[in-house]
Amino acid sequence: MAEETSARGTPIGLYGHEGPEAIGPGEVAAAALAGAWVLLTGGYFALFGPEGTDGLRGVLILLAVFLPVALIWVAVMVMRSTRVLRAEAARLESAVDALRHAYVSQAQGGRNEPGPDSISRKLDEIAAAQRKTETALAVFSSTRAAARNAGGSPRPAEPAPAASTPPAQSGDQASLALSTPPDAMGPAIGTADLIRALNFPDTPDDADGFAALRRALKDRPSAQLIQAAQDVLTLLSEDGIYMDDLRPDMARPETWRRFAQGSRGREIAALGGIRDRSSLALAAARMREDPIFRDAAHHFLRLYDKGFARFEPEASDAEISDFADTRSSRAFMLLGRVAGTFD
Repeated sequence: MAEETSARGTPIGLYGHEGPEAIGPGEVAAAALAGAWVLLTGGYFALFGPEGTDGLRGVLILLAVFLPVALIWVAVMVMRSTRVLRAEAARLESAVDALRHAYVSQAQGGRNEPGPDSISRKLDEIAAAQRKTETALAVFSSTRAAARNAGGSPRPAEPAPAASTPPAQSGDQASLALSTPPDAMGPAIGTADLIRALNFPDTPDDADGFAALRRALKDRPSAQLIQAAQDVLTLLSEDGIYMDDLRPDMARPETWRRFAQGSRGREIAALGGIRDRSSLALAAARMREDPIFRDAAHHFLRLYDKGFARFEPEASDAEISDFADTRSSRAFMLLGRVAGTFD
């Protein structure tokens, strides 16, 4: 049994403590003491007891002989129960130490082989992150393809006759061939669509969320911010940090407006409403040790700063509150506290 347990990955010694002995020294001593007491008291009453015993005297003799024996065995059972509880406490302490050691090893980047449950959980997280990435890429590709094919299949432009070309005016700059293509300059996005897109679709069946995301991706600055937010959310999920699990303290719209107008430091400290210590500790450790995560986080913070500065002048207080409650804004609060934006 011990070999099978070790083969399945359970640490040797964690559950290998044997149970208490069936008969210990305490039980042997109690049995000897009880036997001696019965012999002594029985011999006493047999030799020196009064002659002729009525019912009450017989009951008293039995109590005098056997009541101490019962008390001795009650004490023995209490001692045995105490020993069992101590053994269980030792096993629990071993289990807690093993779990703490495994957590510390994982946090320090250990390469120990994870158990089957850990592997399954990690595979599920990777698959979920991959589905989110593929969905966003598919939405972005379909949006640009639809914009290109809106007017039908493109046809090569025919050169205009030389006579129809108007002469260039003096002082006018000629148009360059390397101008921004029309499909890159999408229509201005509404505040409601931007807020919904930065919160990302809730489920694969969230039609309204995907529709808002498609419209937001047509706007180049919004698309850059959404892509940066998706990158940091995916990286944070690798450490088990999910925005839906965070419950930040929401700041007033006036504080957000001061942030959009350039205020920094303690003046906008209320924006860092994330108080979850484990998430802050994990994000701070990742920021120190992972240069890819650090670059993605700073890139997202810069784009969020610019994006909210564009959003704030046209937004009402209610829209600012909705903007601050998105998953992207929660990531900004978390990473802003880690990066010292609110210090």
